[in-house]
Amino acid sequence: MAFDIQRGWDSQNLGCNFRSGHSAPPLCIKFYANGRHILSAGQDRAFRLFSVVQDQQSRELSQRHVSKRAKKLKLKKEEIKLKPVIAFDVAEIRERDWCNVVTCHMDTPRAYVWRLQNFVLGEHILTPCPENPTPVKACAISACGNFAVLGTAGGWIERFNLQSGISRGNYVDALEGESAAHNGEVIGIACDVTNTIMISAGYHGDVKVWDFKCRQLKYKWEVGCSLVKIVFHRSNGLLATVADDLVIRLFDVIAQRLVRKFEGHTDRITDMCFSEDGKWLLTSSMDGTLRIWDVILARQIDAIQVDLSITALSLSPNMDILATSHVDQNGVYLWVNQAMFSGAASFASYGSGKEIVNVKMPSAASEKDGDKSDNRTIFEPLESSDTSQFLNSSHQIPDLVTLSLLPKSQWQSLINLDIIKARNKPIEPPKKPEKAPFFLPSIPSLSGEILFKPSEGTNEESNAQNTRLEESSKKTDLPVSKFLQILKSCAEKENFAPFTNHIKSLSPTILDMELRMLQIIDDDDEQEPEKRQELHFIELLLDYFIHEISCRSNFEYIQALIRLFLKIHGETVRRQSKLQEKARKLLEVQSAVWQKIDKLFKNTRCMITFLSNSQL
Repeated sequence: MAFDIQRGWDSQNLGCNFRSGHSAPPLCIKFYANGRHILSAGQDRAFRLFSVVQDQQSRELSQRHVSKRAKKLKLKKEEIKLKPVIAFDVAEIRERDWCNVVTCHMDTPRAYVWRLQNFVLGEHILTPCPENPTPVKACAISACGNFAVLGTAGGWIERFNLQSGISRGNYVDALEGESAAHNGEVIGIACDVTNTIMISAGYHGDVKVWDFKCRQLKYKWEVGCSLVKIVFHRSNGLLATVADDLVIRLFDVIAQRLVRKFEGHTDRITDMCFSEDGKWLLTSSMDGTLRIWDVILARQIDAIQVDLSITALSLSPNMDILATSHVDQNGVYLWVNQAMFSGAASFASYGSGKEIVNVKMPSAASEKDGDKSDNRTIFEPLESSDTSQFLNSSHQIPDLVTLSLLPKSQWQSLINLDIIKARNKPIEPPKKPEKAPFFLPSIPSLSGEILFKPSEGTNEESNAQNTRLEESSKKTDLPVSKFLQILKSCAEKENFAPFTNHIKSLSPTILDMELRMLQIIDDDDEQEPEKRQELHFIELLLDYFIHEISCRSNFEYIQALIRLFLKIHGETVRRQSKLQEKARKLLEVQSAVWQKIDKLFKNTRCMITFLSNSQL
């Protein structure tokens, strides 16, 4: 904590800023504000908002004059605060209008609302079934953000308006009793995305689907054993349930049938959550494992063993960060999803996910000398060398093209080099140089520019250099650049991979210079075409383009390179018959490859147009 001590040590110090967190392990965590913040409720009776981006924004939500009341009653702050939160739900859509968080507290027959815009406890207290109060065990906020649905330990389910705090009716199953929805504790409540249905689950294994507006029971089914927790994904309509038999079951709520069943945990399942796209289901257990299930493939794709069992978890909407809380740990731990920052085929390294990988828990500071595990998981750092090895050994998919994975600016600059050069021209003409110092010998010139008088040794060296250049220009076997050397060696070996890697490492300006070095400007017939080295290298470049287009690799980069090549050497190709044959072959290969790609594009556009115009 930092203090303002400008008034002196004798006066009362004023707090400027401080950092704080939970003093007891968190019980519930959930991402908020598109993954920028985390809501956390701990056993220390604190309800906190942590910032993932900037720790200065982290704070505890106010419970209205706790310090003042504790000082007046001569009690500790923890004794004045509300009891620990056991469940909560949040909706971002009405954050600026009214309270958008509802919390259930341990052994409390009331639910409380919070307004995150002001970071304060709301004025309304939601009390379901005042005649027969029982602790509130489950809560959910509707997709519109107007209603909160509460479930109690006595099987009572009631709906409240968040703006006014007024009850809007309860849900009753005539078979269960006069005014109860379940014959026992309500362990979970969920609402769909259109406020059409409300789903509730009882401890005795019954799952019920209600009409949200009319509050009437539509249908129900039995799981077969006691339920512990449910999680509903609003986008795909799947309901995940956890039972005492340690089996995770996925139900299609609309079809009213079981669609998936996952087994693997050996101890009590503590928490679970869906990914934003609904393709993954993450579960944690007291056996110390975090398991990731692929909903579409119906199999486990990863299993992680940590030192301390996970009690709560939440995956960010962007699926890039996983937040976890652990047994006897006061902090919220963050894990990076390596599947978001590595190649898609790196999932091959994860295997089938049946093997459990031991992973060290994240620490506040990275340990440079720490031991590195050879095992690789989705939520563990991936070595850069492994990624490059994957990129180099990737296989071509039939009837598709592979991009170069280069920055867009690198291959676009090849096309727009003339525009870039024109834009980079100096606005003002070059200024006339100042007079040379008196001690430097100079020669007067008609233009007014300063010409320094060379020494005799310099004249001799320049004459010798000009002689060497004239002699070398008469030779035919010239020492070529590295660009041409690699091109020639790759053409002889019929393997252009090293040449591709070389040109991808060059800047657009250098690559343009290398191509212009082969440009034939004069039209004299002093040398025969067979003796011109430039024509030979131009022919090799055409062979290279034919090979790359046929392999359909580095597609967008090769297209930009061909455009620059034809812009420089188009006239030369048109005048030489041998180069014309190569150009025709390149055109045939280019047309054949593009027709297949264009057909796929048309089919995709047609399907998207059909689905966009169809009425669901």
